[in-house]
Amino acid sequence: LIGCAPAPSTDTEPPAQSGPLKVTATIGMITDVAREIGGEHVEVTGLMGPGVDPHLYKATQGDLEKLSGADVVLYNGLHLEGRMADVLVKMAGRVKTVQVTDNIPEDKLREPPEFDGQYDPHVWMDPDLWAEVVDAVEDALAGQRPGAADDFAANAAAHKAALEELDGYAARITADVPAEARALVTAHDAFGYFGAAYGFDVIGVQGISTNSEAGLNRIAELVDTLVTRDIRAVFVETSVSDRNMRALIEGAAAKGHTVTIGGALFSDAMGEEGTYEGTYIGMIDHNVTTIAAALGAVTPARGMDGRLAMN
Repeated sequence: LIGCAPAPSTDTEPPAQSGPLKVTATIGMITDVAREIGGEHVEVTGLMGPGVDPHLYKATQGDLEKLSGADVVLYNGLHLEGRMADVLVKMAGRVKTVQVTDNIPEDKLREPPEFDGQYDPHVWMDPDLWAEVVDAVEDALAGQRPGAADDFAANAAAHKAALEELDGYAARITADVPAEARALVTAHDAFGYFGAAYGFDVIGVQGISTNSEAGLNRIAELVDTLVTRDIRAVFVETSVSDRNMRALIEGAAAKGHTVTIGGALFSDAMGEEGTYEGTYIGMIDHNVTTIAAALGAVTPARGMDGRLAMN
């Protein structure tokens, strides 16, 4: 299992300091952090792009080549990349392989009863918690390229300051959502850390992983919740089918209750490469602004810094 993978070997000499450090990351959010921290000293390859669900992702032959050819492999862990578990465990014996969530204190990780003894892997949904991952990536890069450690430290400090600004923005605009509207209904249970950070009751149709299927009883139960709690908006996710959300809307309509789609959120993958939403900060800015606006808060039309794409 990924969360139980053996620690990477520490007796391997860092690669020679010529040319950029080759880094391979699993999910886009980690890819973005590695680029922010590494700057000109790294060449980062991400395995999972926009719209890709890491819970269901299987490594291709091309992925294996990217992993084995890296100086450093970075992955989330906590069972997120479930179908890549065996591959990552094997890589740890040959390439410097780092679970970037490994240094997050256990008392900061969510372990709801319905997760069946597993921690919630979606730690990026809380910018303050994601700063712990920044530290882990900085340490991993500095360990492999000691001569650039000062640059990595400076870049990490700047990025953590940006995350602090993002967290402040999120807290401000979500505070304006009315108390009776603070229910966030999404395709799967990926927003628990967001809910804990900003005071939302998060309701996922599927569980922590999209490997689980929502049965008819679950859909019927949530339709009743929408009606009894007068929830008027639900949210689809860019990396998960909207089939279940459509079923919720249709079920509520059959009971005379109108529910709309409040927007599409980035859950397990970021936006398109080269866009603001294709960065971690842009992803969270989009989510926060979309959620707050749909649930009744007054928000800036283009987000924190006016960089969000126009809808």
